[in-house]
Amino acid sequence: MSQSVVSFNDIQAAAKRLQSVAVRTPLLYSHDLDARCQARVFYKPESLQHIGAFKFRGAYNRLAQLSSEQLERGVVAFSSGNHAQGVAYAARLLNCPATIVMPSDAPRIKLENTRRLGAVVQLYDRHNESREEIAAAIASRSGATLVPAFDDPHIIAGQGTCGLELMEQLSEYQLQANSLLSPVGGGGLLAGLSLAAKAMDPAIKVFAVEPENYDDHFRSRAAGQRVRIDGTVQTRCDSLMATTPGELTWSINSQLVDDFLLVSEEQVAHAISYAFYKLKLVIEPGGAVALAALLQGKLPVQGSVVALVLSGGNIDADTFVACLQQFPNP
Repeated sequence: MSQSVVSFNDIQAAAKRLQSVAVRTPLLYSHDLDARCQARVFYKPESLQHIGAFKFRGAYNRLAQLSSEQLERGVVAFSSGNHAQGVAYAARLLNCPATIVMPSDAPRIKLENTRRLGAVVQLYDRHNESREEIAAAIASRSGATLVPAFDDPHIIAGQGTCGLELMEQLSEYQLQANSLLSPVGGGGLLAGLSLAAKAMDPAIKVFAVEPENYDDHFRSRAAGQRVRIDGTVQTRCDSLMATTPGELTWSINSQLVDDFLLVSEEQVAHAISYAFYKLKLVIEPGGAVALAALLQGKLPVQGSVVALVLSGGNIDADTFVACLQQFPNP
């Protein structure tokens, strides 16, 4: 597959579908963050998107293109939480039944919110069962449409609307960014962002950030091919626990992403605390990795213009409090 499978035109078409449906999240800046990084830093809080994460964008773009017959038969997806909620909410808006296969150890807030949005949740043991097989069996029995979390051109195009907005909002500041930082799990957001950003400004550098225990993209770049990692290590970043890059997403990201950066669990906790105390935002661990990389100087940005995505804010209270207690003065 090549990057032409998803085009900038696809992202623009997705933006039209999402107009007046998705939240156009703001692009913000902070004098404290600018001073700390010695740069102009702009951040897009997708934690303020419907369901508290960017995932709604791709889910709605995918479901909005189903036929009336397909909508009637319903959809099925598998997710640890944010894609689950995105599909559940998109399905509710389109009057479509939804079944979501979720790990039994998913954050409680994500499980509860998915059910509250009207989806049927089927739990599984992530260490002993295959979510792909469970979802495929449900789809086969019911005739439901399987909605992938990231490795789908319509999902990627929907996530790309986040990048389209970001670049438009930068232009409203009459600025161009030197670099753009994004979290990466399966790679759908990163692929959409990269396609949109580089279509609008070919000179921009795109950097992806992973937790160090889920560094499949980092290792894949080094190996020159997709690499699978062990997926049993514990991490706060539940939304970034993909064990190998998607086939389609990697075909895009391996070409467009300039580098991959890693952050530790401690650095993620620090970023969550910093976002709360300094930016007045609640960010989940997976949504905070790009901020963590910036705060830890993983990328030299002094004197430049930097943009980053805070991709979600669905964090359990216990995890949130633990991060604030670990870093009370970030």
